[in-house]
Amino acid sequence: MNLVMIGRFEELKDALKAKDVIDKLTEHVTNSERGSGRQVGEELERFTDQELELLRTVNFHSVRPEELEQFGYDVAVKLDDKQIVLTTDEIDVSAFLKVLIDHGAFVEVFSAHQHEGTEKERRK
Repeated sequence: MNLVMIGRFEELKDALKAKDVIDKLTEHVTNSERGSGRQVGEELERFTDQELELLRTVNFHSVRPEELEQFGYDVAVKLDDKQIVLTTDEIDVSAFLKVLIDHGAFVEVFSAHQHEGTEKERRK
């Protein structure tokens, strides 16, 4: 897919908050895969009590239970001043989009395959 998602924020504090939410949800999903919790690919219709508490803690309520696994995908997330740049080969990125929009970002999503040689080309 070679997908690039860029969330541009007016305030650095909003970019930092969004990055923190992404980091905490990614950590949760990664730790769940190692333990006896949620497994990527597992169909879940409800959040676990631990997930509900985490979502309350980070004040993010727009995600559906089945979208949480996206935080376990191979996605590079980089904070660059007042923007967050995500790169991945995945197409299923709605959870990341929701985090960015929920924190006030102007979001651009594109395939770097279609925009090679431009400033928008996939960033490493």
